[in-house]
Amino acid sequence: MQVEKLRDLVIKTLEDLKARDIKVLDVREKTSITDIMIIASGTSGRHVKSIAEAVAFQSKLAGEPVIGAEGLQEGEWALVDLNGVVVHVMQAKVRDFYQLERLWSMDAKPAEEQASEL
Repeated sequence: MQVEKLRDLVIKTLEDLKARDIKVLDVREKTSITDIMIIASGTSGRHVKSIAEAVAFQSKLAGEPVIGAEGLQEGEWALVDLNGVVVHVMQAKVRDFYQLERLWSMDAKPAEEQASEL
């Protein structure tokens, strides 16, 4: 599956499950770990867990294997690695503390801006 289609599938899943403050970063020029990083917030541990599980499930249904998933037990910060797309789902307090989008967006362009340049 193309990384853009996978990105769109993840965003739709996040929106369907009412994830908050979804940010999409194109980090291709910043790291070799992944192409797209998506960061979203859940309202509680249970919400974070259900969002991350739904992302993994929908990706598997679409034929995209999940490389790994972390943090599903705790529910404060869950990570789903889909190879070309890495998804972080966090509770607001954890997201505020780590400020991942600030860290990764120092040089990265938002995916929307990158797409408009094409």
